[in-house]
Amino acid sequence: MKQPAHHPARYDAAGVEVHHPVPLAPAPAAPPVPVQPGGIPSVASVVLPDGRVVTGYAVAPAQPEPFAPKPPVSRVAVNIALGGVGFAAVCGGLFLLTAFVAALTAFIAQLITLAAVISGGWIAVQLFSSNGHQGGTTVNIRKAVIKRNKFYS
Repeated sequence: MKQPAHHPARYDAAGVEVHHPVPLAPAPAAPPVPVQPGGIPSVASVVLPDGRVVTGYAVAPAQPEPFAPKPPVSRVAVNIALGGVGFAAVCGGLFLLTAFVAALTAFIAQLITLAAVISGGWIAVQLFSSNGHQGGTTVNIRKAVIKRNKFYS
């Protein structure tokens, strides 16, 4: 809702009381407060120009946090480098494991070949050895008499 515009001629100037601020005299500087070393600071009292007394402890100004410089190498880079070293160590172990498996496979293949050669040689010796027996079937042929389609020995 729009407020009606106030016209300055409607107000009575006699009913208005005006207060002017009175400047204060500058306060004297407070004397420095001695601080007892290693203990509780002493209590300081300051007398204001109007006669009031303010009592309290001296407060040391706040010191800013010491600035911690950043390390020359970031932690992320160090972690990545350590991960690479660990990965290289694992790869070396895997390479040795692979070499061991390949050597074991070659050894087993040589054992199988050796067994085949030995068994083949044993079979060959059995076939070609001559200890009085020539092998095959022995047939003794005698004079046979055949009469009327009958065989008489």
